[in-house]
Amino acid sequence: MAAELHPLAPHSLPAFITAPGETDVLMVVSAVILFLAVLSVGLIFLRLHTLPERMAHKSQKLQFEIVAVLGLLALFTHVHLFWVAGLLLALIDIPDFSGLFGRMAHALERIAGIAPRRPTRADDAAAAEPVAGSGAGDPNALQKVEGGHA
Repeated sequence: MAAELHPLAPHSLPAFITAPGETDVLMVVSAVILFLAVLSVGLIFLRLHTLPERMAHKSQKLQFEIVAVLGLLALFTHVHLFWVAGLLLALIDIPDFSGLFGRMAHALERIAGIAPRRPTRADDAAAAEPVAGSGAGDPNALQKVEGGHA
């Protein structure tokens, strides 16, 4: 059964108009292009969204974790200020004060004659040596205690 055109229809129809029962190629191509466009825009958005985390990946662990939490907050709350704060934090190199403060604390403990709470490799060598004024390891220490003179 041949499909006949309506008498009022133009005799030359455009190529994108399909006959009844045939596959609409233009719609299939448009659907594929739309799917790929949505997928690529989503990937670009997620790539841009993880930019602060990728920048902070080279920094300290604490800074990276703070930037990651700010990124998650920005993703789930849609508050862009969290993302901007994470980006700024990722751009700034925070100095490592923990090593400096740790060395100062260990030095003060040695000066005060207090045994360190968690010995490190450097402190193991210092712990093997007697602390000045403690009398440990001094051969005359027993005489000092008993007789009161050196």
